[in-house]
Amino acid sequence: MLPAFFNPEKLQTRIVAVYLGLLLVIQAASYWFIQDSIDHNARTAIRAELTTSERVFLRLLGQNNANLDQATRVLSADYGFRSAVASGDQETVQSALVNNSDRIHANLALFTDNDFQLKASTIPHAEHFLAAVRRYAQQMQAGGAQQYQVEVIDGQPYQIVAVPVRAPATIGWVGMGFKIDRQLLQDMNNLSGMEVALMLRENSGDWRVSVATMDAAKWPALAAAWEKPINDGDAQGVSMRVGGTEYSALPVMLPGAPGQSPTTALLMRSVDKALEPFNQLKFKLLLLTAVGLAVFAMGSLVTARRITTPLRVLSSSARRLERGDYGAEVRTAFKGEIGELAQSFETMRQAIQAREGEIRRLAYQDALTDLPNREQFRHDLRQAIQKTDEDGTPCAVLLLDMDRFKHVNDVLGHRFGDRLLRAVAERLRNDALTERDVLARLSGDEFAILLQATDAKAAFPVAQRILAAFERPITLDDHTVDLGAGIGVASSPEHGVDADTLLSRAEVAMYAAKQNQSGTVTYHPGLDSTSEESLTMLSELRSAVDQDQLRLFLQPKINLRTGEVLGAEALVRWEHPVRGMVPPMRFIPFAEQTGFVRVLTMWMIEQVAQMSHSLTEQGMRMKLAVNLSTRDLMDQELPNKLEKVLERYSIEPGLLVLEITESAIMDDPQRALQTLNRLHTMGLKLSIDDFGTGYSSLAYLKRLPVDELKIDKSFVMNMESDLQDAKIVRSTVDLAHNLGLTVVAEGVESAKSWKLLDSLSCDEVQGYFIAKPMPGAQFANWVKQWTPPDTTHEHLPSEFADMF
Repeated sequence: MLPAFFNPEKLQTRIVAVYLGLLLVIQAASYWFIQDSIDHNARTAIRAELTTSERVFLRLLGQNNANLDQATRVLSADYGFRSAVASGDQETVQSALVNNSDRIHANLALFTDNDFQLKASTIPHAEHFLAAVRRYAQQMQAGGAQQYQVEVIDGQPYQIVAVPVRAPATIGWVGMGFKIDRQLLQDMNNLSGMEVALMLRENSGDWRVSVATMDAAKWPALAAAWEKPINDGDAQGVSMRVGGTEYSALPVMLPGAPGQSPTTALLMRSVDKALEPFNQLKFKLLLLTAVGLAVFAMGSLVTARRITTPLRVLSSSARRLERGDYGAEVRTAFKGEIGELAQSFETMRQAIQAREGEIRRLAYQDALTDLPNREQFRHDLRQAIQKTDEDGTPCAVLLLDMDRFKHVNDVLGHRFGDRLLRAVAERLRNDALTERDVLARLSGDEFAILLQATDAKAAFPVAQRILAAFERPITLDDHTVDLGAGIGVASSPEHGVDADTLLSRAEVAMYAAKQNQSGTVTYHPGLDSTSEESLTMLSELRSAVDQDQLRLFLQPKINLRTGEVLGAEALVRWEHPVRGMVPPMRFIPFAEQTGFVRVLTMWMIEQVAQMSHSLTEQGMRMKLAVNLSTRDLMDQELPNKLEKVLERYSIEPGLLVLEITESAIMDDPQRALQTLNRLHTMGLKLSIDDFGTGYSSLAYLKRLPVDELKIDKSFVMNMESDLQDAKIVRSTVDLAHNLGLTVVAEGVESAKSWKLLDSLSCDEVQGYFIAKPMPGAQFANWVKQWTPPDTTHEHLPSEFADMF
C-alpha cells in the first residue's frame, strides 16, 4: 500500500532531477576533459613557440652583432684614421671616433693602443667600457671570440664590438658599444609576437627590468612576477602572472663578462591570448549543454508523468482510505506493473473495509467478557461528568481489583483464568448491579463500575454488595475458587471534575483498600499525601545510592561444634544526612513494594563481593550471605548480573550465600524455581530464610536446590520458655539433616539458647549473644578477637530432657 504521505509530484521531480543530474555530470566531465586538453595543448604550443623564438632572438642578436662589427671595421680600415693613429694626431682620432659612432648610432666609442691604453673616447670616464673592450679583444686574440657579447655598463646592457687597427701590424683597437634598446626588442616582437624583456639582477639580489616591449608601467609588476613565478618551471615552461594576465616565459641567458650577473632576456607569451581562440569553442559547448539540458528536461518530464499519473490516482485512493472512506473503488485500468499494483490496492481496500467494521466493534468492547473496555468507559464517564456539570447530578466510580487472581492463573492456567474472569463479570452483572450501572473491564483482573446519580456515600453500599457477591466461591470444572477484591470509590464533583482525575483517585483508593485489606476505601486527600510521601522516599533512596549514604553491616555466623567464625549475614543501613541512621524496617519494605529493592540488592552484592575479596586477601575464607526479595527472585537477569560481579572480583561462588524467604518463593513458584536452579548451577549457596513461617514449605522444599535452612528467630528466642517452640526447632533440624541441608538458627540471645541448640545438633548460629550487626570495616578485627563462650556451666530445664 502506498503510504498516505506519498506525493507523486515529488517523485516526478526526483525522476527529472536524476535525469538532469546524470546529464550534468556527464557534460561537466566532458567540459573538464576538453578544458584540460585545450589548456594542455595550448601550453605545449606556447612552449614550442618560445623555443623557436629563442633561436630567432639569438640569431637576431648575432646578425645585429655582425652588422655592428662590419660598421666598426670600416672605421678601423680608413686610411686617414690609420694615418692619424700612426702620426699621433689625437684630435683627428677623436674626431673620427665621434663621426663614425654617430654614423652607425653607437652609444660608446673608444680607441686604445696595442697595450689597451685609452687614447680617445666619445664619453668621459670610459674605464668600464675600456675593460669590456679589452675582454672582447683578448678573446679575439685567443681565437675564441663569440658571436656577440652583452655587458652591463653603468646599469645598462650594451652589445660590445672590438676591431684591431693594423698598419700593417696591429697598432691599436677600436671599440664600439651599442645599447640594447626597445627597438631591438620590438623587432623581435614583430617577428614572433612574443613579449621580450631584459632582466638585470641588482647587487641586492632583486630583479629589475632594463628594457621591455611592455608598457613601462608594467615593469615593476613584471619584475615582481619574475621573482615569484606561479611555478618554478615544468614541461610547459615558467608561468607567471603580470597585471592579471598569465604568461608562459622562457629565460635566455646572454653571454657577458666573467663574474658579472648575466643579462637575462625573458621571452613571454600570453597564455590568455593563446586560449582566446578556444573560448568560442567553449561557449558553443556550454550552449550545446544548455540545449541538451532543455531537451532532456522535457523528455524526462514526459517520462516521469507517464509513471506518476497512475501513482497519483493510487495516492488519491490512499488518502481516501486514510480518512476512513473505504467505499470508493480503486480503478484498475492501468497496464503492466502499475496495473498489478492497482489490483492489489483494490483487494486491500476490500479487506480493510471488512476488517474496519470488526475493529470498530472491538475498539470499545472487551473481547473476553463482551464488556465495555477502558476507552468506552472513559467516554461514558466523561458524558456522566458533563451531565453532573449541567444539572448537578453526581456520579460515582468504583474501581475493583481481584485478590489472588495471579496465583489462580499460575496454578490452574490462563485458560481457566479467562473463564474465571467471564464468570466474575456475569456475577457482577446479575448479583450486584442494576441495568443502569455501567460495568467495564479495564485490564487484567481490574473492573470499573459507573454509578449514575450516585455520590460516594450512596456508592459505598453498592461496593459492599459486590464484596458480598465475592464471598460465595466460584466453581468451574470441579475447581472451587475463593476470591476477594479491593474496591476504591471516587465521585464527581466531590473528588474530581474530569474522567482521568476521577479514575486516578479511585485507583489510589483501591490500592489503599488492597494494602490495608479493608475491602472498600473511599478516596480522601490523605491518600494522596501518602503517595507524595512515597515519591519523596523513592527520590531520597535514589540519592542515598548515588551519594554513598548506604552502609554495609555484617552479623557473624558461628559453627556450633567448633566455635569457628564461618561467615556473616550482610545487612544494609542508611545513614541519612539529616535524619541520621534510618531503621531498615523504615525503607526496606517500601523498596520491595516499589521495586527499588533490586537496586539495593545489587548494591549489597557489589559491596559483599568487595568485602569477600578483601577478607580472602587477609587469609579469611568467609561465607557472606545476602537476602533476596521476591522482586529479585523474579528477575531473570539476576544470574547474569551475579556472574559478572563474581568474575570482576574473582570471588569463589561457594563463598556467596543467597537467602530467600518462603513467601518470595511461593509468590511465583515456577519462575522462582527456574531462577534458583540457574543460581545453584553457578555454584552459589542457597538458603531458605525464616523457615517455618511459610504456608507451603514442605511441599516445595524437596524441589528446591537449597543448601541450608535458617530457623526463624521467633522460634529460637522463645524455645527456652516454650517447649513447643523447642520441639519445632528440633523437628526442623532433623528434617533438614535428613534432606542433607545445613541448619542455621538466628536470634540466639543467651548462653542457654546456644547450649540448647548445640544439644539439638544445630549447625550454625547467629544473634546478639554472639555479636550485633557491625560495620563491615570492623568485621576482620572482630574475627581475630573472637573467643567461643564457655557454656559448660549452663543447665537446661528438666522438661527438655525427653528431647535428647
